[in-house]
Amino acid sequence: MLHESTEQIFPRVVEEFKDVFPDELPGLPPDRAVEFSIDLIPGAAPIAKKIYPMNKEELAELNKQIKELLSKGFIQPSASPWGAPVLFVKKKDGTLRLVIDYRALNEVTIKNKYPLPRIDQLFDQLGEARVFSKIDLRSGYHQVKVKKEDIPKTAFRTRYGHYEFLVMPFGLTNAPAIFMDLMNRVFYQYLDKFVIVFIDDILIYSKSEEEHEKHLRIVLQTLREEQLYAKLSKCEFWLDQIPFLGHIIMSF
Repeated sequence: MLHESTEQIFPRVVEEFKDVFPDELPGLPPDRAVEFSIDLIPGAAPIAKKIYPMNKEELAELNKQIKELLSKGFIQPSASPWGAPVLFVKKKDGTLRLVIDYRALNEVTIKNKYPLPRIDQLFDQLGEARVFSKIDLRSGYHQVKVKKEDIPKTAFRTRYGHYEFLVMPFGLTNAPAIFMDLMNRVFYQYLDKFVIVFIDDILIYSKSEEEHEKHLRIVLQTLREEQLYAKLSKCEFWLDQIPFLGHIIMSF
C-alpha cells in the first residue's frame, strides 16, 4: 500500500503537469525528427477500392467522426488517386470504432525493419524496482505527422467525401515501428534506467517512493517539452503492482 505522503505527492505532480493530460489533443502535432512515411515497392500504382455499404447508424457515426477529424485538422479533403474503404467495428462498450481498410496499401508498402522489442525481454531491467507508474499516450498515432509527399497515399473514400490524413492513421503496416522509433528517441537517455517504452505505453519504475517522484517528474517534463500528450483516465501512478502489456508487474 502507498504511504499517506505518497498519496499527497501524486495529485500534486499531476496538477503540476496537467497540460500533459488534456481532454483532447490540441491540434496538429509539431514537426518532429520522426515523420510517418510510406515507401512503395517498385512499380506500385495507386489503388482505389469501392465504398463499403453502411447502415443508418453507421452513416450517422461516420458523418460525426469525419466532422471531428476535420475540426481537429487531422484530415483534409483529398483529390488523391488512392482511396481505401472504411468500416466500423463495435467496441466492448457498444460504441463504434472507425477503421480504414488499408490492406491493399499495406500489400504494396515496403516494410519498415525497425526492431520492436520482445515484451518478455523488456522486463529484465526491472531489477529491485518496487514502485511503478504507467502512462498511456492519448491517440498516440495522431501525435505524429505524415510526411508531406505521402499524405495522398493515406486517402480514404466515404459516402460523405474523399479525405486524406495529415497525422499517422491507425491500420498502416509501419505505424507501430515509426512510433517505437519516436519513443526510443524521446526517452533514449532514460531507457534501462527507469523507463520502459513499448509503442505508446510508458512504464516508470523506481526502487523507492522518493526516487519515483523524481523519475515521474522527469518523464512528465519530457512529454511536456516534446508536446506529447497522455490520457489521464488510462494512466496509473505509484503502485506496487501494475498491469503492463498483458503482464502484472510487481515488486519483490
